[in-house]
Amino acid sequence: MEAASRLTRCQSLLLPLILTVSVVSALELSSRLMTYVLEEFGEAAHQRLENWQRLHALAANAPTDRQLRLVNSFFNRVTFVSDIRHWGQEDYWATPVELLTTNGGDCEDFSIAKYLTLRAMGVPDDQLRIVYVKALELNQAHMVLAWYKTPGSDPLILDNLINDIKPASQRNDLEPVYSFNGEGLWLNRTSGDNARIGDARKLEHWRDLNDRLTEALRP
Repeated sequence: MEAASRLTRCQSLLLPLILTVSVVSALELSSRLMTYVLEEFGEAAHQRLENWQRLHALAANAPTDRQLRLVNSFFNRVTFVSDIRHWGQEDYWATPVELLTTNGGDCEDFSIAKYLTLRAMGVPDDQLRIVYVKALELNQAHMVLAWYKTPGSDPLILDNLINDIKPASQRNDLEPVYSFNGEGLWLNRTSGDNARIGDARKLEHWRDLNDRLTEALRP
């Protein structure tokens, strides 16, 4: 499928679904959305969305460490595809529905989908941060999801490059630059601590994603 055509068709995925960026308490996809995906993208895409909802139902009440493992493993099965090849844009942050429906995305899409899914399972926002890093071995920008048991703890890193969830202290291949969640934006310092520099809506692509999800909730 042509990248431009794929993106145009995915704009029609903005149908009613219970899913927001700032406050996520449930994961429920509308029957209208599911019917559209089945008709336009086929049975495999429809099944991936059903599996996503099933994952939420299975793990919503599980211990957090099990939630992390299940969510990381689930999304890491999606095919990695660059934005320019998949969407025809240099940098496009897809919603989880777009990611699963097209079965393709890059590191930003993986991290956002994991973040939103864990929020839907009840993991507090202040325990999660999407982290923009430099992948030193690849010498390129990358994005991962970090989970903090306590504000000052060594976070666990959910990454599409590897399936193992390891503490940040064991990921010497990643150099943090900045991080964000639904509540704020932080800049990484060489001293190791983070300085809050404002609201995550300063990030254009995060703001655009948030706006698209908000649009999906309108009657």
